[in-house]
This record gives sequence, structure tokens and C-alpha cells, in this order.
Amino acid sequence: MLRGVQTRTRLGFVLAVAAGVVLGAIFGQPSSGQAASNAKPTPKTLPTISGTAEVGLTLVATRGTWTGNPTTFHFAWVRCDATGAACVAIGGATAKIYTPTVADIGHTLRVNVTAKNGSGSTTATSAQTGVVPPSGCPPGTGAIGITSLTPPARLDISASSVTPRVTRSTNTIQLHFTITACGGRPVQGASVFATAVPYNQFAVGQGTTTPSGTVVLTEARRSGFPVSPQQKLLAVFVRTWKQGEPVTGGISTSRVVAFHLRRHH
Repeated sequence: MLRGVQTRTRLGFVLAVAAGVVLGAIFGQPSSGQAASNAKPTPKTLPTISGTAEVGLTLVATRGTWTGNPTTFHFAWVRCDATGAACVAIGGATAKIYTPTVADIGHTLRVNVTAKNGSGSTTATSAQTGVVPPSGCPPGTGAIGITSLTPPARLDISASSVTPRVTRSTNTIQLHFTITACGGRPVQGASVFATAVPYNQFAVGQGTTTPSGTVVLTEARRSGFPVSPQQKLLAVFVRTWKQGEPVTGGISTSRVVAFHLRRHH
């Protein structure tokens, strides 16, 4: 009788163990799930920075790659010495995009990326950029006098328009240009020259920008306009420069802009 009881007890134990194995296979082992939930993010590859580290040019950071399935990422740009050490946080620079300022000249830049999940957070740091070179830009955020600009700063023809809308019967046009530098600051006193391409469609215009960085050049029609009955665009060569500098050197800039010709008024 005792042997029968022991046999049934062993059988019940074996069945209980087997049932536990099956249920564990179906629902997973508690220990493995707990270990996964306790894993903070770990960087697989470090964040990177792309772009040229110069005042007014845009830098873009990547967050790198991570284990641990991070749910959020936080970016923080820092200003470092020439070797990438002694880094200090840059106030307000918490997006993946950053544009160096005059304060960054002589420094390198890094970006810290903090990855977070339910178990905690980890921070990884990018390699440093090159040293931000002298910009030729004066400090501040407002308008710039042309005499304050030096290389490697460059003038930028940032906006152009024509009034009235050009037709084949137009006799006079006004060309409007906006000249900026150092990340979009208006430039006062820049010389601006504009001529139609091909030449002799309208008189050559030249002027100097106002404190808002704008200039309006009035040009009268000449015998070469329109170039042909099929002409659809008025192309204009524009150049802006600092008086006294070489024609193709210094901070000068040139470009060609085009305006559509309307068939009728």
C-alpha cells in the first residue's frame, strides 16, 4: 500500500514538472523577461556630425545606433578646446541641427546624445569637429556695415525680384536685390551691379545697399529686347562686392537669376 502511494506521488511530481516546462515554453521564463526590461540603452556606434564647422554653416548630428530599444533621444551640443577636451554646454543648442556662431571661433564642437528607455538612460559623445576658423564676421546679430566684413566671410545675394512683371512690351524694369552675410544678416554699403544676359536688352544698373541690405536698380529697355519672339526668360547677371577689393577676390559674390516673361500685361 505504501509503495502505491509513493508511486503516485512521484508520478504527480513528474507531471507537475512537465507541466511547468510546457507552460514556461508557452509564456516565457520570468527571469529572461526581467533581464530584458532592466537593460539600459547601450551605444553600438557613436553619434556623428556632418557639415563644415564654419560660422553661419549648418551642422547636422546623427544619434548613432543603440541596443536596448531607446524610446527617446536628447541632443546637446558642446563647445570644446582645439583638442576636443574641456567641453562646455552651448545654451539652447538641443536640436540635431546647429549653426556655429562667432563664439565658436577657435573651438571644436561635439554633440552629446542621451538615449533613454524604461530602465534608464545613457549618453554617448561624437568625435569633435575641426577647429572653427575665423569668420570675418563682426559680433552681433543685426545689420553689418560692409567695412566690417573680411574674408573668409562672403556676401550672399539672398533674394531677387523684378517689378513690374516683364512682358515683351516692357520699357523699364526695377530689379530688387537683398544682400546678406554671416548667416543671413543684412549688409549695408555693398556695391551691386546687374546686367541682362545677353547684353543690351536693358541698361546696366548699379547701386549700394541700404541698412536693410536691399537695393533697387532701375533699368531702361534697349534695342536688344526681346532677344527673339520665343523668349521666355529674362536672365540677369548680378555681382555684389566691397569697394576697393579685387574684382574676383575678397568677399564678392556673383550669380545669374532669371525672371519669366509674361505674354500679355
